[in-house]
Amino acid sequence: MRFPPSFLDEIRQRLPVSEVVGQRVKLKKQGREWRGLSPFNAEKTPSFYVNDQKGFYHCFSSGKHGDQFRFLMEVEGVSFPEAVERLAGQAGVPMPKVTVEEVQRAEKAKTLHDVMELAAKFFEAQLQDRNGAKARGYLGGRGLGAPTQVKFRIGYAPASRFALKEHLGAKGVPVEDMIAAGLLVHGDDIPVPYDRFRDRVMFPITDLRGRVVAFGGRAMEKDVPAKYLNSPETDLFHKGSLLYNAFFAREASHKANRVIAVEGYVDVIAMVMAGIGETVAPLGTALTEGQLELLWRMAPEPILLFDGDKAGRRAAYRAVDIALPLLKPGRSLSFAALPEGQDPDDLIRTSGREAMDAILATAQPLAAMLWQRETEAGMFSTPEKRAALEARFGEIVATIADESVRRHYRDDVFGRLSDLFRPAQGERRGPARGQGQAGYGQNGFRGRAAFAVPDHRPSPSLANSALVRGPRAAMPIREALILTALLNHPWLMDGEEEAIASLDLRHPQAEALKSALLDQHAHGIEPDEDTYAQALIVAGHDELVRHVRSLVTSQSVWGAMPGAAPDDVKVTFGQLLTLHRKKQALIKEIRDAERAYGDDPTEANWQWLADAKHRESELIGTEALVEGFGAMSGRGGRSA
Repeated sequence: MRFPPSFLDEIRQRLPVSEVVGQRVKLKKQGREWRGLSPFNAEKTPSFYVNDQKGFYHCFSSGKHGDQFRFLMEVEGVSFPEAVERLAGQAGVPMPKVTVEEVQRAEKAKTLHDVMELAAKFFEAQLQDRNGAKARGYLGGRGLGAPTQVKFRIGYAPASRFALKEHLGAKGVPVEDMIAAGLLVHGDDIPVPYDRFRDRVMFPITDLRGRVVAFGGRAMEKDVPAKYLNSPETDLFHKGSLLYNAFFAREASHKANRVIAVEGYVDVIAMVMAGIGETVAPLGTALTEGQLELLWRMAPEPILLFDGDKAGRRAAYRAVDIALPLLKPGRSLSFAALPEGQDPDDLIRTSGREAMDAILATAQPLAAMLWQRETEAGMFSTPEKRAALEARFGEIVATIADESVRRHYRDDVFGRLSDLFRPAQGERRGPARGQGQAGYGQNGFRGRAAFAVPDHRPSPSLANSALVRGPRAAMPIREALILTALLNHPWLMDGEEEAIASLDLRHPQAEALKSALLDQHAHGIEPDEDTYAQALIVAGHDELVRHVRSLVTSQSVWGAMPGAAPDDVKVTFGQLLTLHRKKQALIKEIRDAERAYGDDPTEANWQWLADAKHRESELIGTEALVEGFGAMSGRGGRSA
């Protein structure tokens, strides 16, 4: 039984490989991949990998490799049609009816692909012909020279109403096929169908297999009704489920571990030519659910790069509403904004790749963008206004389908509201030690102090949060030391893979290097410093390793340094992990105490929060001395 490729692709899109495999194999996230024990062979060290971006699994112990359908066939011994039927049911995709009409439709689609390819070649040839001189001049003015034109198959549609129609007719293409491909304008009130695209620079749009399925045309004249014109919906083209440059961006996004969505075709081309190949764009519409799903197949947290004007902000805010119901653990969005009045093409041409990298480095998480949208225009100086804001957030967070993500968003919003509504400087947040709630604040209100009118700037505590400071914040020294110990003594991972994998490193670069180390360990790399270092360089992590090593400026934590005795290494590493876990536990306790005091501002809850803050200060003092850890590990007569 043959299944239409589009039907199989729909199942793959709705059911990532990790979701199918994860029903039978316990998987853990490791960088860009998932890892677990082989379902085909008994093993103690995981050698089974799943990559959703590339759409396959690979088992190093058995050599087996395949997609969702192959996995079900391997583990349960079912046939391909049965595997397809079961996964289609799981994905909610109706099984196709294999009829004569279906077969004819599949053959028709193949024919239309051929028609679109002929059209693309015609437009390419016209751009290089004397008729395309003006279009070549426009492209040259935008910095899109001949090599770029060839790479992206840019073309030109002549101003004639019948140029493409006559060319395809000479190739034996029926008018009905030209209409079905969306190349001609037709209708009951149009006696003679004519070319849809006229006097336009043409950008071919491909599907995920690299086949031309549509075009986007940029008008050469200013007084035309539509500056940009896309192909209509056809059997080949559904604009809400495709992205411009997605075919080429998939591989680039896998290498870069990110994907960037911009607003237009020329913006994509400018980014790619600047070396940022993991860039795509919607097709003339606001971002859709289908396009978000496609972005998430490329990277877990796509960056949406919008113009810095009001229209760009509106587009970002719409994307927030579309994304929230679809969020899952480890799957979100980030948002970056360009300087007002500039698009990516402008910025790169005037300031270079470095300026674009700086903009991308400022990308804020979805939670921060949601907060900005809901608070940027409001004044919350009265209880009623604060209650309305809280209710609004409650309604928004309730749209998140995943219970775990919804719970964490509630916690995040509560913390931000607490910061926003905190008392003005000089007012008491709670009763002083030894004083009950009977006292009055300086504004004469009994109980909780009066709220200050916010100035829309992050409070000190919010400014220090990971959500706001983003990946550019400094890596904690304890995380750098943990990684340094693993780099210098990779044998520490022997038998401890699960414990290290579950270690919560807050800084994204620290988490990335931890995953890279575990990945090398899983591949059976010899556990010595030189071999690991070379393997990490080959894997593209050289710069990250140098950065982590540069953070450890003292040799006093000698148990983490090269050449330390194994017993001393174990003691030092254990101390580092203990300090790290104490810090993480204390951060959670402070959040719980803040939440408790916000819900019920009693003396007991105030004392709990004050005590947790005091213990945090003591731990910060310990962290300040962390480079003196070597004095605790027993070298030269010193005791632990």
